[in-house]
Amino acid sequence: MLLTIDIGNTNITLGCFDGDILEFTARLATEQKKTADQYAFEIKNLLALYEIGSEEIEDCIIASVVPMVAKSVSNVVSKLCHIVPLMLGPGVKTGLNIKIDNPAQLGADLVAGAVGALEEYTMPCVVIDMGTASTVSVLDKNGAFLGGVIAAGVRLTLKALAENTAQLTSIPIEAPKSVIGANTVECMQSGLVYGTAAMLDGLIEKIEQELGEEPTVVATGGLSRDIIPHCKYNIIYNENLLLDGLKSIYEKNN
Repeated sequence: MLLTIDIGNTNITLGCFDGDILEFTARLATEQKKTADQYAFEIKNLLALYEIGSEEIEDCIIASVVPMVAKSVSNVVSKLCHIVPLMLGPGVKTGLNIKIDNPAQLGADLVAGAVGALEEYTMPCVVIDMGTASTVSVLDKNGAFLGGVIAAGVRLTLKALAENTAQLTSIPIEAPKSVIGANTVECMQSGLVYGTAAMLDGLIEKIEQELGEEPTVVATGGLSRDIIPHCKYNIIYNENLLLDGLKSIYEKNN
């Protein structure tokens, strides 16, 4: 079995593939203060929860934007499964033609998402990943990575509102009944949900103009399912896009 791990700023997403079958996905909180022993306990228990023995994990690939956590998790997998995980980074074959100014600066999560999209969808393609940051990646008609957009994520925006204003508090992230809110909570929800959806629509429209043709648009990340139903564009939701991309990258290197 292949263990795929995506380490983001907020969550660690794990997926276990048996051949082409994704046996399970799970999430852990990303905490830089957590010790390797704590991560070992959590990962071992996750595998046990899904009735998978550590000896059944034959290999592992990790994408991370949090280097210290990546080191701990890699060491944990090595000890539990007696393998050396493949860390996505410079020198790893991805099959992705990266055309940004400094390809080495492209985040591992964006690479994994782009590879997943390249394998599954018609080009050109726009990949939206809504996590701590909301990122938009653009692949041209030949599948080359042109660049993209980075904006504050929905939860990060809500946190900033709650922490930096005297009368605005944290609220559930869900769509209110109308764009015009009738109270403070609805007004904030409208800004977060409808405002983010409108931003995505505007970015997609401008990207389409620059590309000169209509792209396939795919979204991933936990909050995407709450936002994209309110976009005017047809956006495909793919919960496991990054894990699929990691599996594809692993296969290219083995």
